[in-house]
Amino acid sequence: MSWPSNSGADAARQRDWRRKYAKEDAALGIETTEDFAPFRQRNDIFTRAFWDDRIRTDETDAFFASYRMQATYRKGDGFRQRDFALRNASWLVSDIISNRSAADGRREGFQAAIAADTPVAETQVDVDDPARMAAEIKRIGGFFGADLVGITDFDDRWLYESRVDTRDYSEIDNHLPGTITSVIVMAHEMDRELVATYPSALAGAATGREYSHEAAIVMQLAAYIRNLGYQAVPSMNDTALVIPYAIKAGLGEYARNQLVITPEFGPRVRFSKIFTDLPLAHDRGGKIGVGAFCDICTRCAEACPPKALPFGERAVSDSADISAIGGVRKWTSDAAACFGYWAKLRSDCAICMRVCPFNRDFGRVRNRLWLRLALSPLRRLALWLDGRGKRARRLRPRDWWSQSDA
Repeated sequence: MSWPSNSGADAARQRDWRRKYAKEDAALGIETTEDFAPFRQRNDIFTRAFWDDRIRTDETDAFFASYRMQATYRKGDGFRQRDFALRNASWLVSDIISNRSAADGRREGFQAAIAADTPVAETQVDVDDPARMAAEIKRIGGFFGADLVGITDFDDRWLYESRVDTRDYSEIDNHLPGTITSVIVMAHEMDRELVATYPSALAGAATGREYSHEAAIVMQLAAYIRNLGYQAVPSMNDTALVIPYAIKAGLGEYARNQLVITPEFGPRVRFSKIFTDLPLAHDRGGKIGVGAFCDICTRCAEACPPKALPFGERAVSDSADISAIGGVRKWTSDAAACFGYWAKLRSDCAICMRVCPFNRDFGRVRNRLWLRLALSPLRRLALWLDGRGKRARRLRPRDWWSQSDA
């Protein structure tokens, strides 16, 4: 299934999108061109590692196998058996959900939306105040464990053009109920000390724990909404690109390191989402100063071992890179180089997250003061101050483990 770039229907849709979203996109720092096309999920770098011989190697196969107790342990600090053991255990709940429909070609939460475990109630709760209901949803999301909750409109530009049948990696239709009007976006904070140990298999536990947390949280909140009598489709990496929705929902701003920087946790978050027709008021996102800071900061690009992150200005991606969404002017990574490094490590790498100047404990007054500088015209002073400290220094995994030995 390809996007018909020269069809009259496509041109009309492009005009509709520009007319509808031009003002909002400008406020958010989102810039699309006439070559914009929704992303095909089959082309994400992780899915390509199963069907594309240009990406799939013995190392990538070993990378995925390492999450199934087939890790190649090493003597190096952070890659020993207990490091992999904690990482793999942290993924357990997410893995149970993602594997339960494998026989049907649905990897829930990754290549397919999470299936509903409860029906939609026949009787709908009346909602006469969408703003009040939005506040309620945020409270319930927090009750279940979400660290941040934002709500935005359903913007079909970011819906995957097609999804993947994981039995043969063919493309199939990507359907949502036709009544969907809103997207609830939740952020889940990653453990700061584990993030400080990147690169290591141990640090991968910070990623896995949040995927397991978000799987439970997104399913529970969706079940609550269905019990109110409304459609609710729980989603993690599947169905649509989450970063644009997180930005639209006012949770943060896109950064050079391909992450969303939140004022509460910096880049140290994972996102989940729920598609729903529950009447909800929408949050208003906007540029907060992160993009301007990234214009003068290249810490992530400098620290990236495979040099997968860009140094220059925002640009439209090379049309030959099918793992990058087309027709969007932004900072774009070399996904193949990035994942190739992951495969060598046998674990995910987020050095770019660790070294990001926004990776701080904003519970501390001095870091909140630094954030005010960083998001202001005094951003160069904030960058200089960050360079003088030891904030980005790697925590040795054995030092993390020694805390449990004390």
